[in-house]
Amino acid sequence: MWIIELALRRPYTIAVSVILIFLLGLITLQRMIIDIFPTIDIPVVNVLWNYPGLTPNDVERRVIFLAERAFTTTVNGISRLESTSIQGLGIQRIYFEDGTDIGSAIAQISAVSNTALRSMPPGMTSPVILKFNASNVPVSQLTLFSDSLKEEQIFDYGLNFLRVQLYTLPGIAIPAPYGGKQRQISIDLNPFLLESKGLSPQNIVEALLASNIIAPAGNARINNYEYSILMNSSPDILSEFNKIPIRVSNGAALTMKDIGTVSDSFADQTNIVHVNGKRASYLNILKKAGASTLDVINNVKKKIPDLQLIAPKDLNMRLDFDQSVFVNAAIMNVLTEALISSGLVSLIILIFLGSWRSVIIVCTSIPTAIFAAIIVLFITGNTINIMTLGGLSLAIGMLVDDATVAIENIHRIRALGKPLTISILEGSSQIALPALMATLVICIVFFPVVLLTGPSRFLFIPLALSVVSSMLASYVLSRTLVPLLSQMLLKTEDPHHDERSYFNNLFKKFQDNYGKFLTLCLKNRSFILWICLAFLIITSWIPFIIGTDFFPNTDAGIMKLHFRAKAGTRLEATEKQVYIIENKIQQIVPKEELLTINSLIGVPIYFNLAFVQTDNIGPMDAEISIALKENHKPSIEYMKEIRKYIATNFPESSSFFQPADIINQVLNFGLSAPINIQFEYSDVYKSYDFAKILIQKLKSVPGIEDIALKQIFNYPALFVNVDRIKAAQLGINQRDISNSMLVSLSSSSLVAPSFFLNPLNNVNYNVVVKTPLDKLSRVTEILNTPITGSGGILDSNLTSTFLNQPNSNANKIKTVPLGNLSTVTTTETLDAASHLNVQRVVDILATPEGRDLGSVIKEIEKQIKSLGELPKGMKVTINGQGRVMKDAFSKLSVGLVLAIALVYLLMVVLFQSWLDPFIVMIAVPGALCGILWMLFITGTTINVESFMGATMAVGIASSNAILLVSYANDVRVEKGLSALAGALEAAKTRIRPVLMTAIAMIIGMLPSALALGEGGEQTAPLGRAVIGGLLMATIVTLVIVPIIYSLLRTKLPQKYLLDERLRKDKEG
Repeated sequence: MWIIELALRRPYTIAVSVILIFLLGLITLQRMIIDIFPTIDIPVVNVLWNYPGLTPNDVERRVIFLAERAFTTTVNGISRLESTSIQGLGIQRIYFEDGTDIGSAIAQISAVSNTALRSMPPGMTSPVILKFNASNVPVSQLTLFSDSLKEEQIFDYGLNFLRVQLYTLPGIAIPAPYGGKQRQISIDLNPFLLESKGLSPQNIVEALLASNIIAPAGNARINNYEYSILMNSSPDILSEFNKIPIRVSNGAALTMKDIGTVSDSFADQTNIVHVNGKRASYLNILKKAGASTLDVINNVKKKIPDLQLIAPKDLNMRLDFDQSVFVNAAIMNVLTEALISSGLVSLIILIFLGSWRSVIIVCTSIPTAIFAAIIVLFITGNTINIMTLGGLSLAIGMLVDDATVAIENIHRIRALGKPLTISILEGSSQIALPALMATLVICIVFFPVVLLTGPSRFLFIPLALSVVSSMLASYVLSRTLVPLLSQMLLKTEDPHHDERSYFNNLFKKFQDNYGKFLTLCLKNRSFILWICLAFLIITSWIPFIIGTDFFPNTDAGIMKLHFRAKAGTRLEATEKQVYIIENKIQQIVPKEELLTINSLIGVPIYFNLAFVQTDNIGPMDAEISIALKENHKPSIEYMKEIRKYIATNFPESSSFFQPADIINQVLNFGLSAPINIQFEYSDVYKSYDFAKILIQKLKSVPGIEDIALKQIFNYPALFVNVDRIKAAQLGINQRDISNSMLVSLSSSSLVAPSFFLNPLNNVNYNVVVKTPLDKLSRVTEILNTPITGSGGILDSNLTSTFLNQPNSNANKIKTVPLGNLSTVTTTETLDAASHLNVQRVVDILATPEGRDLGSVIKEIEKQIKSLGELPKGMKVTINGQGRVMKDAFSKLSVGLVLAIALVYLLMVVLFQSWLDPFIVMIAVPGALCGILWMLFITGTTINVESFMGATMAVGIASSNAILLVSYANDVRVEKGLSALAGALEAAKTRIRPVLMTAIAMIIGMLPSALALGEGGEQTAPLGRAVIGGLLMATIVTLVIVPIIYSLLRTKLPQKYLLDERLRKDKEG
């Protein structure tokens, strides 16, 4: 073969090439990003609408519906549209078709949103539009706490100073702080003083807007100078707000201090954070797509001492829920497994070949191929993660196969007495074509990965690429570097040394005994084949027993409990219940195992929801995150105890555990649970009725936990029914009442923005008009809200629903209490409205526990069918990991069939026969049987990891069978043997390389299969599938393939017959 001769003729060229691969590989390795998973770059955009005080019903009907219709008719490439409407917030997630230009999509959404604003409630501002990426997950929390600083001071420092300092770090995204109190300048109204002065909250807002103006006054040109005109349009001192006039009556000015108090205060708190039972704030440290989790965390850790130096004296900082610990442990575990595998494989080679020089050759070839694969991964934009490392460790066994088969053949021919150079040329050339076919077969069996879509595609294409690139590199090295090193290292080695070794003598005895056993099997071919058929039939039941999962479960030592108190519970009351639960958790989890407990109570600042999704939709919700120390008990044990405690002690509440670790967050793609059952129907309350029935049915199904309804349908509400005629008779319209109510209850921050620039720190703070919460604690106090008329319909503009000048009729119109114009009744309402593709949906969340995902999905489907006939148009779908798994398995199965067909056609080209490839393919069912039995014995489910292992096992089984059948054909032509004798001769000769490959691969996969390290559960199914497949495939290759060959290949090989026919035709 020309490439082998080239390597021997131009040794320096090969040496320089290998050195360059090592150097570039080392440089590339240092520059590559290290993370837990590959970057999952699916085109998704988050759109966030904000209007404080707007009910979920109005957000849905007056904002979300309008936006959905505008997006679906104008924006190109939308494949899926999800929306959620909660109090004052509308959250939309827009999925696009693969290949969509996300920048263009965001531009279209922005343009359409601005157009849709005209049809939305006055005062609605443009939405926050951000690209969403499943890889952008919180990798840590920077906790801020102090014994002396106020909550608003901690929040303010985190928002305006600390966050800005951290944003300069590469690959990091930091939303606003969670918890604490948002600093603002508050004009707290006294309703009794307002009424006595004949004023309403609306009048105060109008006065504020008229006297706190941010506008230039221009320049004055006087004599030889040009003067900048400075004015006191906006107060520079907080006390100046007290002097803002509201109106002038009989020459006396009524100012802000006459109707309330102005203070440097904080907004009404909607979000509380606890850290180990104490109030605090924290900044979510988010890793941007393409950034390394380890680098992000390490950079933050390095920055903290510098931040602490310039921070307020009593402010403490600490990193909690550090995901880099798990990422680093998982990566190191894979690397450790690979190193152990390499050592064990080297030992196997030494035992089989008895030559330390051969071990050096193999151990030089393998890392060179690995470095070549790393260079390919870098060029294609991949990272170092458990998938790419898993692929490389998976390939080690096959890399050994390429080199060892070549060296073993060189040893075998040299032992026949031929010179070293001839042995190298003949030994390498003899197996070059079969080895190429075997390599291509393994590459082709990874073809199904190309058909994957969604998150699965981004996870497993890097794994396949790492295997394929290392295999191709290994083949080239086995035809170049291995012959070169063999010429350099084996020339002083005794060619007959291994014949005198103790192991070789033992192996010869084994080889002879194997020959006798195979002879016996060949004499009883029918009996052996009937046994195989019975074994196949028994094995066919295993897939229905072992179950299916999307991805193996892992215990990262992090739990996240979502707790929901009774609908409508105030934030402060929810906090008290959370305190009780936190204390109980500290009792359930031993002190030596508990690292920290963080609780997020209520709804965070609205734009944080564009970065990190939360199931907190109101003040009654809380997320309690629990981090465990190393060497903890299984998390599931603590989860069971916590569930039991809450169900017993908080009967009116609900709770469920959410994905907490980085792996499940990425795999769930932002969903709250692995299983999400959605009822789609126009009548959401009808869907709710069916959802309640299904929940009761699911509670009786074993293996399903954390069943919860996402939406709330019984949120308490007060319905204010205004008598429009009576109000009009008093010169008051609906806008006057709504404006005063909005200001009084929710403040003027959104509909009438006003700001104070603090000269001490140059930060703009909201100036808001509101009524303090303690003056609105009863319905009667709300009904006493003073209302005044505007003397007509108020003009509005893009930024405010209020006049920008004082009301000229304020001196003429008396205030009227709200209670004189309306009646109030209690009712219940929907607190969260969810949409899927514009259709209203009701969501049921569930998590499989102690049972595989596939069987749980089947049980859920049965329970859905038991609901009977659904209303016309109602649709029930199961989303989440179940849908992704079903889609992935479907595409992988189709791809595997296509891959087998391609492998068969490739072998037809090699053998020039339709029959020989069929004989080779006999090894495939054997490998599949071994895989299924190994998964069954070890209690492992069928998942995408075990599927990848099965793919690799099938490829290796086929490659070993190719070498055996190819040699059988060659030896028959060379010696004129019968099919029976040729099969026996080939099996006895090829047993050494077949066993070397199988044992090396099995030993190499053993550390992975045992899952001994942190995160080892992720790759264990892959290792077990490879081991099981190879164990059975090796037996089939060495026993069943020779039997089938002897039965079917009665004539000489077709390739030889064609060559002979052509030769005779030429001779005439």
